[in-house]
Amino acid sequence: MKKLMIINGPNLNFLGTREQDIYGQDSYEKLLEIINEKAIRMNIKIVVYQTNHEGVFIEYIHEAINNHYDGLIVNPAGYSHTSISILDALNIFTNKKIEVHISDVLNREKFRSKLITANGCDGIICNRGILGYEEAIDYIINEN
Repeated sequence: MKKLMIINGPNLNFLGTREQDIYGQDSYEKLLEIINEKAIRMNIKIVVYQTNHEGVFIEYIHEAINNHYDGLIVNPAGYSHTSISILDALNIFTNKKIEVHISDVLNREKFRSKLITANGCDGIICNRGILGYEEAIDYIINEN
């Protein structure tokens, strides 16, 4: 059975209540429900984490490396624009990696247009809402 890890970064636990005009009305619980249903339909294991701490985010990537996950989906949130350490950890993970952003991050504030962590991924999915996670899962499973 294929196994994927999804790591969500800071403030994503507030989906559905924060800046709904940017991030939509779907809650984090709804995101987890969609991911779980997708895993069942595809007969794959998906582990999902959310953290507001950069070091913990990196530890989860290390867990994916050490436990030989088939793919990794990350939404580093604000760390996307700042974290060379997350980029370094992503570069160690050699299987497929996709960075997901719920909003149109590349066309928002200028400081958000540079995605440092995306340099360690095989692709980026932006501006698809929480459905971007389903697209990322499909990409990784169909590419392996």
